[in-house]
Amino acid sequence: MVDGGVVPGTLFVPTTDRVGDGEEVLVEVTAPALPNKVVFKGAVHSWRPALPRLRVRAGASIHFADGEHHKRQFIDDALDGLRTDVPRRRHDRFPVTVGVRYRVGAAIDLLESTLNEISAGGAMLVTATPIPLNEEVILELVPPGAAAPMSLACRVSYHTPSGGTGLRFVSRDGDGARRLRELVRRLIAE
Repeated sequence: MVDGGVVPGTLFVPTTDRVGDGEEVLVEVTAPALPNKVVFKGAVHSWRPALPRLRVRAGASIHFADGEHHKRQFIDDALDGLRTDVPRRRHDRFPVTVGVRYRVGAAIDLLESTLNEISAGGAMLVTATPIPLNEEVILELVPPGAAAPMSLACRVSYHTPSGGTGLRFVSRDGDGARRLRELVRRLIAE
């Protein structure tokens, strides 16, 4: 079980960098029991200084952001030894909040949604109802600093209990992987 920290429902993150209450942060969790690093969004509940004589570490209690609670459950399960069957991902995923438009299969209508995770290999699309597995999805998003939207071909690869649809990017040409890495770099830097 992950240490609940000072406040129930939070994760204690050791840090000597003072952070203000309510400040939004990205937290990277690594451990031998996790197949990849897990990066999640959260908000600082409180920060405490170190008390060396009492052997108290400096750090912050972090609340997970809305929609990130499945990551908390995954971290808890993996560290408790309940999730040993999870394969290692080729690409690290990063939390983002990006408005997108998408269409499913041969449909003409574009629907509005949000990406809440992205990597060079795929993304997590927020959907009210899951899109069927292996269905083709075309995403349209405007990269930071661009004037025109970028179209990305995807396939649905999994679903999350919180209403997300996991997408795997499908590169249609040899330069597609480079463009995806650049897109991810720009989104994370923003």
